[in-house]
Amino acid sequence: MYNRRFPFHHTPASGKRLDFIRIMIAIIAEKPSVGQDIARVVGATEKKDGYIVGNGYMVTWALGHLVSLALPDAYGYTRTAAEDLPMIPDPFRLVVRQVRTDRGMVTDIAAGRQLKVIGEVLAGCESIIVATDAGREGELIFRWIYSYLGCTKPFKRLWISSLTDEAIREGMASLKEGTGYDSLYAAADSRAKADWLVGMNASRALAAASGSVNNSIGRVQTPTLAMICARFKENRNFVSTPYWCRRRRCCQQRQRAPAVHPHEGVQGQEYGGSGIQEYYPQIGGNNH
Repeated sequence: MYNRRFPFHHTPASGKRLDFIRIMIAIIAEKPSVGQDIARVVGATEKKDGYIVGNGYMVTWALGHLVSLALPDAYGYTRTAAEDLPMIPDPFRLVVRQVRTDRGMVTDIAAGRQLKVIGEVLAGCESIIVATDAGREGELIFRWIYSYLGCTKPFKRLWISSLTDEAIREGMASLKEGTGYDSLYAAADSRAKADWLVGMNASRALAAASGSVNNSIGRVQTPTLAMICARFKENRNFVSTPYWCRRRRCCQQRQRAPAVHPHEGVQGQEYGGSGIQEYYPQIGGNNH
């Protein structure tokens, strides 16, 4: 059922006229597949370029992070020099997602196109339902889009962890106030800016110290790379050591079954013989 409002329009010929105008509600998901599932459940069936409309809803979607923090060049940090460090933007700027090409970092065309669609959808609605993923990153994706577009319209949160029809209907029936997730957004925003400060400054510091600009340091990638390298070195430097397992064959009721000692084998050739000789007398029986 459509929501309606009843504004009066004055015309010279007919005086007051009562018009029925649909109040459109925008729903923004994190990815196209999720948006299509939600659109089907809420009854939006008319497919447009980048969104689906129907039954009083305009369902659109992001493509992951459409908006990101600007690179150092945007703040005037164009040189890789120690005297320019640390770089601390105040305030941080949001830009359309960038991609790396042979010509350097350029605006992602697909991200810019979808961001324009989202802007038009939000401009044509009265309120917003946030249906990005229920988590810190999902909240950040929407809030950065919302901030970049300069949108001020009220929004509520669809907080679901399942995309079954039943889960979507239950979530739509119990929408949460968007302001209830301000702290989650603050945590995500702080984490992203901290990553920028650590990654950008550390990478340029290493470049300035080494004389090579092909350096990249990050809060996640560098420790992960360190773990991979440590494991590689451990594997490369591994020296095999011979060991013996303690075994015996148990005979009972004319049936033979092998028995293996539950503890680790005796390592080192110098201990193998004595360890086995000391162990067998304790368990008794014939040793084979």
